[in-house]
Amino acid sequence: MLKAIIIDDEPDCVKLLALQLKMYCLQVEVVAACTSSTEALAQIKALQPDIVFMDIEMPVLNGFQLLEKLGDINFSLIFVTAYDQFAVKAFRFNALDYLLKPIDGKELTNAVAKAMQQKPGTQQLQSLKQQLHAGEKYQPDKIALPYQNGVTFTEIKNVLYCEADNNYTRFYITGGQQYIVSKTLGDIQEVLEERNFLRVHRQYLVNLDHIKKYVRGEGNYLVMSNDENIPVARNKKEKLIESFGWL
Repeated sequence: MLKAIIIDDEPDCVKLLALQLKMYCLQVEVVAACTSSTEALAQIKALQPDIVFMDIEMPVLNGFQLLEKLGDINFSLIFVTAYDQFAVKAFRFNALDYLLKPIDGKELTNAVAKAMQQKPGTQQLQSLKQQLHAGEKYQPDKIALPYQNGVTFTEIKNVLYCEADNNYTRFYITGGQQYIVSKTLGDIQEVLEERNFLRVHRQYLVNLDHIKKYVRGEGNYLVMSNDENIPVARNKKEKLIESFGWL
């Protein structure tokens, strides 16, 4: 069994999540449910949970302040939040697990499965904190790419393009590196579309700064800075032209 602690200053939210875990996640046992962040701090140290469900906005200590007081994080972490869509992008950008209130049972099951594969790193948490506090103005220079043993932080400017691979996405990086992450290309598009990336094909999302050439005619395609050819779908041609402001 996985030992879990729920931390939320709203008692009804704590009770509901505990009930949902009992219904949908039989491998999870709630060993503590805290409505006080200071109580939660003591419980985490005493009980050494495998997984923690944490609200962010709480009195006395918010979620980030609580985590800072803990120091090393030796558990999987899922944020439970009522934040808006901008914040959702921030979570995805930093490859951190989150659940939006009200919580869906299937999403809860998936989040637990994903969270147990890795523990959050300090850089992920700091980047998320900056984004949430700075709002829309904050534009991170790096994106977090989770893999089996941890998370790689890659500068966005070095991402050439992304390729769909069923429910996974393959990142192609300058220098020949490749990373595969367990997110769909649609999820990646939502994160990167405001950072000069464009979906030019159902299978490809490209960094506009790395396009060398556009070849017209039969089989329209792009030549990228690594000399790879990327097909351009007919219905994406106008969007591509619009992005560059061609005459």
